[in-house]
Amino acid sequence: MSFSAILSQIAAESGFAALATNWQSGVMILISFVLIYLAIVKKFEPLLLLPIAFGMFLANLPMSGVFSYFYEIEHWYDAGVIGVMYAGVKSSLFPCLMFLAVGAMTDFGPLMANPISLLLGAAAQLGIYCAFIFANATGMFTPQQAAAIGIIGGADGPTAIYVANNLAPELVAPIAVAAYSYMALIPMIQPPIMRALTTKKERVIKMAQLRKVSKTEKVIFPVFVAAFCSLLLPSVAPLLGMLMLGNLMRECGVVERLSDTAQNALCNIITIMLGLSVGATAQGAIFLKPQTLAIIAMGLAAFCFSTVGGLLLGKVLCIVTKGKINPLIGSAGVSAVPMAARVAQLEGAKANPTNFLLMHAMGPNVAGVIGSAVAAGFFLTVF
Repeated sequence: MSFSAILSQIAAESGFAALATNWQSGVMILISFVLIYLAIVKKFEPLLLLPIAFGMFLANLPMSGVFSYFYEIEHWYDAGVIGVMYAGVKSSLFPCLMFLAVGAMTDFGPLMANPISLLLGAAAQLGIYCAFIFANATGMFTPQQAAAIGIIGGADGPTAIYVANNLAPELVAPIAVAAYSYMALIPMIQPPIMRALTTKKERVIKMAQLRKVSKTEKVIFPVFVAAFCSLLLPSVAPLLGMLMLGNLMRECGVVERLSDTAQNALCNIITIMLGLSVGATAQGAIFLKPQTLAIIAMGLAAFCFSTVGGLLLGKVLCIVTKGKINPLIGSAGVSAVPMAARVAQLEGAKANPTNFLLMHAMGPNVAGVIGSAVAAGFFLTVF
């Protein structure tokens, strides 16, 4: 075989040739570049967005072999490095372990110090039910699929994956990508809504310092919540149980090594594998379909409605308490911890540089984690 023939064969069998005939993969690669830009340059939750974007990039490189679904191959070990990781998503192992890590990093003190935060966290689940009703009304989705789509509005990636695995496993990929992408893009999505629904007078409100919560309260809280919610909605026990176990390890003070591992090493490892796995599911041929694009659009609408729900109740509470509650903290009722709370803090500081809303916003924020898990348990029980 001549040298030119060898070069021609290499060119014909290369990924470049395959990419030239596969426009969907090309589009997804361009989208991954945009997400990488947002993660690195704009710093939009880079710990989450960067692995998602790079997983999307790798999986859409033709013939890369990094990701295959188990049903597409004969042996599980031929699924590719990210394909093997995806088993942790499909089995709900990663979502549950992520909840363990989140619980170990979460301080429920602001919620216990200001129980009214529970109402804000509940109101910020509005988008879940709005998206469910709309998706169900379109006729494009079954009630189970509509419920899985609605959970995107809680801005809780692990919960969205958990519900999708149980109710609509065929939609895990688009739901996971939508949930995690919107979580990462909170700094872009929420501020315009916050400014549109609140006045300058409301945004400058300074809130009183929270009371100190005792260690006994902090130890009892995770045990009580795990027991009450699991008895009320048994299907939510795996998620909420792991969340509260992580929090108990944090607060009890006798397992510092376990708490430190959950907060750091375990969280970082699961973030990498979960992000790569979720991103890799966004393959062009599968992802760029009308049904998938509808899920992405409804997920965005659900997230926006959840933000609106928290803000509107925040405005009501501001009136009822005669200006003692800044409505901005209502936006943190979505369960993206601590991203949503940080956005509320930043918006409050822009209106009033002396304003410090972070700890006040953490109350609705952690309440939103519980709220989205309860909503998931409700859907799992009904459907």
